[in-house]
Parts: sequence; C-alpha cells; structure tokens
Amino acid sequence: MAVREDTLKAAQTALQAGDFARGRALAEELLALDGEDAEALYMLAVAARFSKDFTDAENALAKLHAAMPEYGRAWQEAGHLARDRGEANEAIAAYTRATRFNPALDASWRALAELLSQADRMAEARSAQAQAERIAALPRELVAVTHHLHEGRLLRAEEICRHYLRSHPKSVEGMRLLAQIGIKLGILDDAEFLLDSAKAFEPDNVQVRLDYIDALRRRQKFERSREEAEELLERDPQNPLFQSHLAIESMQTGDYDRAFELFDAVLEKLPQDPATLTSRGHALKTTGRQQDAVASYRAAFAARPDHGDAYYALANLKTYEFPDEEIAAMREQAARADLAFMDRVHLSFALGKAYEDRGDYEQSFRFYEEGNALKRAQTRYSADAMSEELAKQAEVCTPALFDAHAGAGHSAPDPIFIIGLPRAGSTLLEQILASHSQVDGTLELPNILALAHRLRGRKAGQSRYPQVLHDLTREQLAAFGKKFIEDTRVHRQGAPFFIDKMPNNFRHIGLIHLILPNAKIIDARRAPMDCCFSGFKQLFAEGQEFTYGLTEVGRYYSDYVTLMDHWDRVLPGRVLRVNHEYVLDDLEGQTRRMLDYCGLPFEEACLDFHKTTRAVRTASSEQVRRPINRKGQNAWKPFEPWLDPLKQALNPKLL
Repeated sequence: MAVREDTLKAAQTALQAGDFARGRALAEELLALDGEDAEALYMLAVAARFSKDFTDAENALAKLHAAMPEYGRAWQEAGHLARDRGEANEAIAAYTRATRFNPALDASWRALAELLSQADRMAEARSAQAQAERIAALPRELVAVTHHLHEGRLLRAEEICRHYLRSHPKSVEGMRLLAQIGIKLGILDDAEFLLDSAKAFEPDNVQVRLDYIDALRRRQKFERSREEAEELLERDPQNPLFQSHLAIESMQTGDYDRAFELFDAVLEKLPQDPATLTSRGHALKTTGRQQDAVASYRAAFAARPDHGDAYYALANLKTYEFPDEEIAAMREQAARADLAFMDRVHLSFALGKAYEDRGDYEQSFRFYEEGNALKRAQTRYSADAMSEELAKQAEVCTPALFDAHAGAGHSAPDPIFIIGLPRAGSTLLEQILASHSQVDGTLELPNILALAHRLRGRKAGQSRYPQVLHDLTREQLAAFGKKFIEDTRVHRQGAPFFIDKMPNNFRHIGLIHLILPNAKIIDARRAPMDCCFSGFKQLFAEGQEFTYGLTEVGRYYSDYVTLMDHWDRVLPGRVLRVNHEYVLDDLEGQTRRMLDYCGLPFEEACLDFHKTTRAVRTASSEQVRRPINRKGQNAWKPFEPWLDPLKQALNPKLL
C-alpha cells in the first residue's frame, strides 16, 4: 500500500511539473498491478490528454466511468478532453455531470460559464459563473470538505469539517456540510440538529431549508418536514420547486389529495416535467390507482425518452408488461454512450423485467446483471465486513447478557416487528396483520437502526456496539424503549398494536429484546433461491446493497439464517418464524398462528387482506392488493444456468 501511495504521489508531482511522459509511465505501472485503479486511470487520462493522445485518454476515462460512475473529477476530465477536441456540446454535457456529482469543481463551473456564453446560453452561463464565484468565496477548508464528501472520503471530510467548525462555530455552510456527511453516515439526529441550527442563523438560505426538509423526512418526522415545506411555499406560492417538495411531504403524511393538487399545479407550469410526472405516478400507485399511475409514468418518458426512472417504475409495478415499442425505445436509450448513470441502471432493471415477461431469460439475466454490476460499483459493499458485523452480534449477545438484564426495558406490548430479508413475503404478512382492527400498518421504520448507529459511537473503526449492550443500565434500556414508542406514535392511527416492517432489524433482535421485552417479532422466511434471486432482480430505493450481486446476496442469506439460529438458541420462543411457502399452502392456518402469537382474536378481514384499503409503499404494493397466488414461487428456475455463483455462496444445507 505504501508503495502504491508513493507511486501515485510521484505521478502527481510529474504531472504538475509538466512531465507527462513520466506521469503516464508511473500510472501505467500501477495499472499493470490493478487495471481498475481509479486514481491511476485518472492520471493516465490527464497525461494522455496533455500529450494529445486523445484516444488513450478516452479509453482510460471509459474504464474510470465504469469503475466509478459518479466520480466528478473523471467527468471534469472528460469535459476537458471534449473541449480540447473542439466538441463543445459534449464538453458542456460532461462538465454538467461533473458539477452534479461534485458541486465544488470550480474548473468545471468556469469552463461551463465560458462554453455556455459562447453558445449564447447567457442565463445558464451567468448561473455557472455565479457558482464559480460562490466556490471561490468559500474557505479552502470547506472546499476540501466538499471534495472529500462527494468523492466518498466521508471520515476525512468529517475530520476537516469538525476542525473548521471548532474555530468558526457559526459557519452555516460548515454546519450544512457536516449535516450532509451525517446523512451519508446515517447519523440523522446530528444532521437534523445541525440543519435546525443553520436555519436559525440564516432563515432565508433556501438550500439549508431544503436539506432540513430532507433530513426530517429521512428521520420519518413527516409532520415536521411537511410544516417546513408549507413554510417554504408560503414565501413563494408559485414556485414549482417548493410546490413539488410540499407535494412529496404531503404524500408522506398520507394527504394524497393535497399532493395531487400540488402536482397538478406544477404540471400547469411545467406540463412535461418528467420528475413531477413520475412522482405523481408513485402517489397514484400507492393509493391503488394503477392505470392512472401507468399513464403518468408513460407521460414521463414520452416527455424525456431517457428517463429511466419512469420505465423502472412501470416494471416495479410487477403486474405491467412492456409492449414491443417500449422495449425498443428502452433498448435505443440503453445503447447511448452518454446515458446518465441512474438512467442506465433503471433501464437495465426494467429491460430485465421486460424480457423475463417474454420468456427470454438469457436476455433478461444479461440486463439484470448489468444493472446490478453498475450498483455494485457504486456501493462498494463488502460481504466480509457484513459477515463480521453479524458474527459480532452472536458473539456478544449471549445468555449471560440477557440474564443480566432480565426484567429491564420498557413494558409496552405495542410493536410487532416483521424482520427478515427483503422480498421474503414480509409485505404480505404486514397486509394480513394490518387488516386486523387492532393493528396499524406503518412503514419500514428506521428507529432501531438509528439507535444501533448511535450506540456505535463516533470513533472511526472503533464501534462500541454491540459490546456496549453489556454496559447499559436498566434506566437506559427503559428510556430507549419508551423513546421508540413515543417517536413512532406519529405513524399510528390509534390501534393498540402497530407493525414495524424494517427487514434489517433482524440484525438487532438482541437490542429489541432488551429495550422492548414484550414486543412481538415475526421472521418472514422464504426459500433461499426464490428470496435471493428476487432480491437480485429488485432495484431498491436505498440500502440493501447486499442484493447487487449473486455471491453477495447468497452470503447474506446464509449469514442471516446463522444469526437467526443464534437468536433461537439464546432467546427460545421469542421469534415466530413464518415461512412464505406455508402461507401459500395454508393462509388461514398461518394467519391464525400469527394472531395467536400476537394475542389477537381471529378476524375474517385478515384473510381478505387484498381488500384492505391502505397506502402500501414497498415494491410489493400491487401484489398484496390481489388474492394470494404462487406466481413468484420457483421464479429462479428458468435462470438456473446463470445462478451458480448464488448456489455456491449459499450454505449447502440451505439448498
């Protein structure tokens, strides 16, 4: 590692001195050891461009874009290359992407201002110039923080930002950046506090207020985020950006009439805005108006043919089949070299679904794998790190821990946790239980994950969780449980019991037991090949990074089963396991079993779950509005020729 760093530094020094031949040679030396070394590829591209070897520069950038599709400096270099080739439009497009992925790239803003001015796009040129001047006026420390933040070096960004704020405690931009770092690290309570403080210092700072709304929504404080959005709109009632934000916050609070009213107001001004048409489609889907949702999604990609989000939204209905002309249109867009990263991801997953419906499983798998490969490159998920994290739970959460804390925690019996893996049938179980008069369905609540994150502490690489569970007092455990009940009350409609359907809570059953000993926990279990392959085919809005590879999802499933076996040993009878296949075979029997476990009387409405009217926000929303069926069972079988990595990753006992 030290040798690599020394070589990189030497290459950078050579490039800064104008010795492009030596810089290139050193970059190629590193690439001989690792052909996907991003920093070496970047230096090779720079050296080749300055040497007028444009073809080699382009090839290096193509590899770099594939390895790091959202690396702003790579797109800035692509802009420089296009500019040097005299390709003004291509340069503008590349610089625009660069500034989207890293808004502190002043060279890109300055180049954009010049090129847009030459193209007589004066309003855009002035905006780019204003951004360049804003960056120039920022303290150099905050520019560095922005670079580190947008290039994935979060701990370094946090270190510099905290150091700067110690000497400039009222820096609004410093607070805002530290909040952004907190959001990316999942430290949402700190982010909320920082943005609340920043807003107090600069109440007219629109970006701070928009970031604050985002932080509140991520913390699922939907009433507060809506209040903030209402206040912003009051300042400028005709602003379509503010109308759009309030529409989204209204959806989160269940006020779909208000959301539709605001979406319509935006579309009056911007009748072909693809983002608004897509968001409106999501609202229509959530409220069960599927045909209207389909029309809205279609209008979105009619307005912008490369709008992959709308195509994927149709695929994600699970019940929609693409006609020939839409498949052809998606293929045409997917063939574009300049297609934006997430549009390519969305189109890949949508085409995977389209060809699966046609029975062309080889084509289907090719597109699913392409979409997953793109996401793997973006997320940098480590299966080894996850295995370590789950093994640590089993190592720390011993009978001795639970004996020492027996009788502690908050006594509320209200929560019913449905845990497991995504795509394991948890939404079906939620819909069955939420059809009961004494049970509220809510959301995949982040509260347990957030508590676990806070218990980890702030020191990099020195997590105190789960070891800290041994040190918590009875008072602390009771307080944590009470706070969970209080903080989740906003999602309830008044029933005595409610469901938290966050699947990843299976990692924290020890914590749940300690703080809420009377809560119910249901493990939604599905056959491994069905569950894993269904996850592989699903593009999740956020989280669930383990699904973006056959090996990764197989290892995760095996680790999950191992940890659940541990919970069964140390907390016998605490968790009710409900196999999806058993529900398909005997809906009434499994429903009665769940209700008995929860201490609830049987109600016929639970068997008519598909008639229950409620907003369902998961990928299974349309499926649970239909009577029970076996369509998803053994759906992996036609893809079996390509699934050896999954089989090899799964524990042989599970196959």
